[in-house]
Amino acid sequence: MIMLSNLFMLNTVNVYTLIFFLTCWWGYAWYAQYNSRRKACLVSVLHQYRIAWMSRLLKRDNRIADTSVMANLERSSLFFASSSLIIIAGLFTAFNYSEKAIDVISEFYILAPNSSHEWELKIIMLVVIFAYAFFTFTWSVRQYNFCSVLVGSAPLASEVGTTDEEREYYALHMAKVCSLAANQFNYGLRAYYFAMAFCGWFIGPYFCMASSLCVVLVLYRREFRSKTFKTLNRGLVIKEHAS
Repeated sequence: MIMLSNLFMLNTVNVYTLIFFLTCWWGYAWYAQYNSRRKACLVSVLHQYRIAWMSRLLKRDNRIADTSVMANLERSSLFFASSSLIIIAGLFTAFNYSEKAIDVISEFYILAPNSSHEWELKIIMLVVIFAYAFFTFTWSVRQYNFCSVLVGSAPLASEVGTTDEEREYYALHMAKVCSLAANQFNYGLRAYYFAMAFCGWFIGPYFCMASSLCVVLVLYRREFRSKTFKTLNRGLVIKEHAS
């Protein structure tokens, strides 16, 4: 109730800033997911590499290297999940220093100084963003655990009674679960990116809108136009020609 009452105290510019911020975040998430199914990007290209990885995994009995890679992927999600909790704890402590922080930030604020209600609302919204990131990263960890179970239960190369079609289907199934875990990790990283853009709101609403737009441009370039994507995609094309 306190958060809702504070929300009504925001002026028109701040309301538009909040709408613009959420539109950038959710709009880009929808755009990236929509286009990943229709044209090549980091998500779609890496899924093809995961299919190749799982197909080769089923052709060997020694899978120690595969489990090590899976553990490294899981540790990355665990790191960001624990970092989210630390950040949330730090944000809660920021409530105790509201007045001091407002005095410092007001010197750099573009339009008008933050009121105590605005400061508290922005802190609460940052807590919500990092809470979302925490749940997203922990779900990614669980999905990597599921994928590890699939790797452990995968038929061995020397095992008889399993057809090539069954192995291919199992490889696609493992790659799909691994890609779902990676997608959740990407969603959590986006939350971090947009949380950085949201922090610009403490300086001014226009700065927050500009930061949100910059984050969208950075994410778009990295997922659809980066040299890393082009290199991975080129390697995939070479692999298809070789086969």
